[in-house]
Amino acid sequence: MAFAFKEHYNVEDLVAIVQKLRAPDGCPWDKVQTHQSIRNDFLEEAYEAVEAIDEQDAEHLREELGDVLLQVVFHTVLEMEQSRFTLNDVADDVSKKMILRHPHVFGQVVAETPEEVIKNWDAIKMQSKSQTTASEAMETVSKALPSLVRSKKLWKKAESGGAALPDTEAALHLTEQKWEVLKSCVQEQRTEEVSQCMGELLMAVAGLSRFLKTDCEESLYHACDAFIARFKCLEKDAEAKGVAIQNMRSEEIARLWNDATSTD
Repeated sequence: MAFAFKEHYNVEDLVAIVQKLRAPDGCPWDKVQTHQSIRNDFLEEAYEAVEAIDEQDAEHLREELGDVLLQVVFHTVLEMEQSRFTLNDVADDVSKKMILRHPHVFGQVVAETPEEVIKNWDAIKMQSKSQTTASEAMETVSKALPSLVRSKKLWKKAESGGAALPDTEAALHLTEQKWEVLKSCVQEQRTEEVSQCMGELLMAVAGLSRFLKTDCEESLYHACDAFIARFKCLEKDAEAKGVAIQNMRSEEIARLWNDATSTD
């Protein structure tokens, strides 16, 4: 397959590049890839794009969006090889979806607020997917999502179905209930139930977060950064005392950890 080098390339050129990589005389690695073999690469590139967004670094974001686009093109080329669909088909589908789900822009529907837009979006989505119940809508929430993200979406679907928690007090009560159940499982050594109890507690926390106008995934993201920062402080304190953390007693580690936490 002949390839023309250019000073600047467009999306069609990217398709040609992937096709060249997949050709008999192409790259040994690219030729053997499948949807399944590069599935996790797609997730990784999407997360790296999100990290670039968090960094507010336009140059980095441009690079990472390119990597995400490459994943889209690569999966599309795999389908093109089977004559199932093309990149234009993908663009056509999503364009029609955007037009359909924005009748307040492309039609006569009125939506003055973001909340009205979301309400219309959800209703149109259910109709277009022939969903008649909230549980059917729940089943369409991707299982590949991080579980905290998925739980937030499920609570939202439950709310639209009329069966969500009514207020902050009820959400707090449910969270406290699930915490007490988990404690009982641990104290009574019902180890086979711990995983389920932990999941129900996290689900309750996700429900509570919606009333507190926070996002569990984002909150945990920042908590992870804080955890690293605290551990660095712990290491520095231990080093200043001339001891290795591995050789310290648990109560000493707890005291240093608390000291590091108090400096946040």
